[in-house]
Parts: sequence; structure tokens; C-alpha cells
Amino acid sequence: MPRLVIEGTQWGDEGKGKITDFLAQTADVVVRFQGGNNAGHTINFNHEKYALKLVPSGIFNPRIKNVIANGVVVNPKALIEELEGLESRGITEYQLFISNRAQILMPYHIDLDAANEAVLGKSNIGTTKKGIGPCYMDKASRNGLRMGDLLNLDYLKERLETVLPIKNLELKSYGLKEYSFDELFELLISWKNKLEKHIIDTSILINEEIEKDKKILFEGAQGVMLCVEHGTYPYVTSSSPLACSVPLNTGIAPKYIDNVLGITKAYTTRVGEGPFATEINDDIASYIREKGHEYGTVTKRPRRIGWLDLVVLNHAKRTSGITSISLMLLDVLGGLNKIKICTKYQLNGKEIDYIPSNLLDYQNCIPVYEEFDGWKEDITSCKTFDELPINCQKYLNRIMEVTRLPISIISVGPDREQTIVMKDVWKND
Repeated sequence: MPRLVIEGTQWGDEGKGKITDFLAQTADVVVRFQGGNNAGHTINFNHEKYALKLVPSGIFNPRIKNVIANGVVVNPKALIEELEGLESRGITEYQLFISNRAQILMPYHIDLDAANEAVLGKSNIGTTKKGIGPCYMDKASRNGLRMGDLLNLDYLKERLETVLPIKNLELKSYGLKEYSFDELFELLISWKNKLEKHIIDTSILINEEIEKDKKILFEGAQGVMLCVEHGTYPYVTSSSPLACSVPLNTGIAPKYIDNVLGITKAYTTRVGEGPFATEINDDIASYIREKGHEYGTVTKRPRRIGWLDLVVLNHAKRTSGITSISLMLLDVLGGLNKIKICTKYQLNGKEIDYIPSNLLDYQNCIPVYEEFDGWKEDITSCKTFDELPINCQKYLNRIMEVTRLPISIISVGPDREQTIVMKDVWKND
């Protein structure tokens, strides 16, 4: 059985939640491999809407093993609240496993995140101020606490005694409240009491499932253009959502990644600061934003709107090994007279087909568009490619031509049943 990675190909918010939920129904294991509670998946289940932040998308099926892997930074307070919220809505039978190597996001990380953004002023990154960046910083500087530390109170005490003076010095430099050992240790114990039954070595679990030939779905947060390595640096997240980061972030060998499904909106959106070559600010942008409900799952911030950018999609294909596309929110473009696709950029009078690494160069890129006639028909009940309007088919065919990638899945509405499956993404061709 293949292992499948769900990969956002833009700046996040591509509709990964729906497709992960859709595919999770045939998976045995769903693994969240990076990020934190700064990004969410919106899932429609049993005609109800759920906003998942840390919990993997297989949580609604008691048969599925849900894993929060070592590449994730876990805010225990947020995770407990999320689980309690699900349980209050009747989701009580589930399997959840948290890596003992996942970093713990502490209250001081949230304080430092907001302080960093304030100091940056107009140059701020536009973070969600959830503490994600400072937590990853502590991981890299070896000043972090890990979920497995909760299982040994003597070691937990030793680690907190080591790192807290460092963090209090940082807080003091910003003029922020310092934390006492006792208040944080008590908080950590309260988290231990609620979460310890879920904490294991998830690398062992995932590899055991691989040996059993189980279907494993890997889901990340954000998208390729927010990757700390290959995104629009410094306007990026603090981890890598690329499929190539899955082995490191989950404790499996690279050879076990079989397919990478690139999740792509039929247009483009972005939240936060940074360059956005195909951004539009007109009545069409407002139309798309309202029809597509383009507001942040976690922050509720209005998303920036732009035309579909195939330079970005090809960048994602190259850096992440995408094998096919799932095209989302196609129905949102219905009703427009004209639709555009960016196929190249102009930079300093020359055409290019790549993302410049230099931020100023990228900001100066001018999109080169191809224009298509739109369609007025309602496509939300279409079940096959052939049922889609001809103009819609032309739009999709051109995407496949430029990217040289097949479209495996087309979403024509928010519900599971509003999904056209062109190819079984679990199968290797």
C-alpha cells in the first residue's frame, strides 16, 4: 500500500482539510507532520463544520490511528481545548498518538512571538502570534521541552530549571512578565495528567504500520510558498511543509513516500505579509473572497486574492515531488466572465519561469497571463469531468499542459460528495 503526502502548493489555505478528510476515510493512519496550531483545516462532516488546528483529520473515524508526529510543535492547552471541543460535539471515540519527541509550545513562546512582531514594526512577518516561531527557535537552539519530558517529572523539572532562566532573560529584555518555576511546573503537570495516555514513540508506531502494509496519509500545515527553505523568505513559517520533510518529521525512511498530492486552489490566496505576484484588489477579488469564504480558519483575517499562478505550482512540483494535483474550489470561479492564469513572470524585461530567491526581485515580478472565457453554469452537482462546462474543461486542461501533472481530484463544493475523482491517488502508475 502506498504512503501519500497531502501537500499545499501555494501559501496554505488551499483546501487540504477537505481532501485529507475525503482521503482519510480510506486510510488506516493519518499523520500530522509539521507546524502548530497557527493554521487550521476546515472540515465538513455530517453537515457540520469543524476547524481542526492540531488534531489530524482522521479523528472522526474511530478506526483510524491519528498521529501528531515529532515535527509538530504542540501547544498542550490548545490541543486539550480542541479535544474537549470535539468531545462536546459527540466525537468521543478516536485514536490519538502524540510523539514523545514533539516540542512543547509554552506560554512564553506566545509572549515572545507578539514582542518580536512589535519590534519588527512595518517589517513584521504577519505571524498569527501563536508562538510557533519562538518554539521552533528553542528546538533549534536546544532550549526546548518535549512531550516525552512530561512522562518523567524528575527530568521535566531538570529541563525547566535549565531553560527557564534563559527565557526569562529574553522576556525581561522586551519588558515582559517573567515566569516563576512553580507556575510553569504546575501547568506542565496539569497537561501531563490530561495527555500522557496519548504520548508514545510515534516513529515506532508509523514504521510498524508500514510493515503491516497499511495506508498512511501524511498531512502538513501551510503550503510550499511558506516553507522556511523554499518559500518567500522571510515571509514564511518556521518549518517545512514539503513532502521531502516528512521522513525527518515523522521518523521514517525517505523510500517510504510513494505519492505526493498537490492541493491547489483554482485561484490563489495568501494571509499575512510578503510578495504575491498575481494579487488582485478589485471587484473580482471581492467576489472570489465572499463566494469562497476566504477568511482565515484560525485568525478570521480576510485572505488576499489572486489569479492561479502556475509558476508557483511548478515551483512546488520541483521542490516537493508532486505526482498529481487536487484542484479545489473550482466552483468559486463560476459566474466570472473572464478568468486568468499566470504562466510566467517578467523581471527586468525578461521572461522567467521560476521564483526568485531575492525578495526584492520577486516583488518586481510582473505576471504574464493567459485569459480564458468563464462559465455561468452551476458545477456543484457535477460527478465527472465530462459533465463540467466546456470552458471549465479548457481551463483545467491548460493547467495540466503547463504543469505536466495530471489532475486526480476536482472539488466542486465543500462537502465530500462534491468531489470528482479522476484517478486513484493511492495507486502508483
